[in-house]
Amino acid sequence: MRAFVASLLLVPLVLQAQIPGLEPEKDWELSGYVNYMMTGTLVDGGEDLFDNQVHNRLDFEYRFSSQLRFNASVRNRLFWGDSAQSELYREVIGFDPGYLDLTFNWGEGSDFFANTQFDRLYFDWHSDNYQGRVGRFRINWGMNTIWNPNDIFNSYSIYDVDYPERPGTDALYFTRKLGYASELNLAFSPSEDSELHSYSARYLFNVSNWDAQVIIGKSNLDFVIGAGLATDFAGASLKAESTLFSPTKDEWQTADGNVQSLTTSVVSSVELGYNFSGARNWMSTVALLHITEPQDVQNAIVFLNLPLTARTLSYTEFTAYADLGFDITPLNRIVFSGSYYDDDSFYIGVSSTASLSNDWQLVVVAQRFDGASDSLFGQTPNTLIFANLGWNF
Repeated sequence: MRAFVASLLLVPLVLQAQIPGLEPEKDWELSGYVNYMMTGTLVDGGEDLFDNQVHNRLDFEYRFSSQLRFNASVRNRLFWGDSAQSELYREVIGFDPGYLDLTFNWGEGSDFFANTQFDRLYFDWHSDNYQGRVGRFRINWGMNTIWNPNDIFNSYSIYDVDYPERPGTDALYFTRKLGYASELNLAFSPSEDSELHSYSARYLFNVSNWDAQVIIGKSNLDFVIGAGLATDFAGASLKAESTLFSPTKDEWQTADGNVQSLTTSVVSSVELGYNFSGARNWMSTVALLHITEPQDVQNAIVFLNLPLTARTLSYTEFTAYADLGFDITPLNRIVFSGSYYDDDSFYIGVSSTASLSNDWQLVVVAQRFDGASDSLFGQTPNTLIFANLGWNF
């Protein structure tokens, strides 16, 4: 009798396996992509650089139960070309800002090297009203889409064209849902230097169709207090964020032995987005960033390549941004973008994203960094060209 009952329990699985296109549910998933990117750096009055990169990303998830899962994502990249010959470039690619060093350069030659980076590696547990997470993952506290003063754990450059997933951070994370669009988040991100530990709390809530948040805590060498707002009206989206950074000490000795003075700074950003709809799906975003005490930067290459923080989103007091995107065809979208810094530096860019098939995509990007002769970008004006052919699986 037991054998008969057991056989009945197996019938749905057998029938499911026999139905074409229907597979039994698995406890794990593996996905990712492979792409090739060619980069040209055209320097005004200088030597042009040409580089190549093959990038493979793997995203793995294993579900122990409906409440507990494990996620791991790894980036494997092969670089070759002019920049790959630079030791500084290799150090920048191989640098891991996290508590755990999960980034490795390997297979190095005179003009090529490979890099592997685990940017997601965590356990996640959740129930109806609680969630806990530990490991390396993204903590996305930004409400804006361009500059995020509230995103104190995972800031990124708006000029990065090769990292849509954005970096993660090593942390402990806890969430308590409080009701409709309302929750409390607690985060702790350790550092090898105890003075650089980061921890913060966020209260997210909704009032009269306004999403709002308040954050308080410590980010590296700063105590932080921040707030953000977001709402939609008449087809437009209005978003704003502001964070006060107050140093825990007056000065700090950097890794190279220099003593850096620390000052209080307020970083604020407001942006307005509008979807014109229509057959071409016209969309535009404008944003303004204000920093009361911007960082002192002497080199544009350093500013554009080193990891940013929510405190160092720009090097000038005011920075403006605008973009406009539309569909040329249902499978090809064009976006024009530009930014202006109040030292008279500017950036203009254009990107084309074309879907070649269900799994293939071609992205072409051109970026121009220029400005007045005494501006940061104007000192080394250059044009960057990217061509990226990718296959998703």
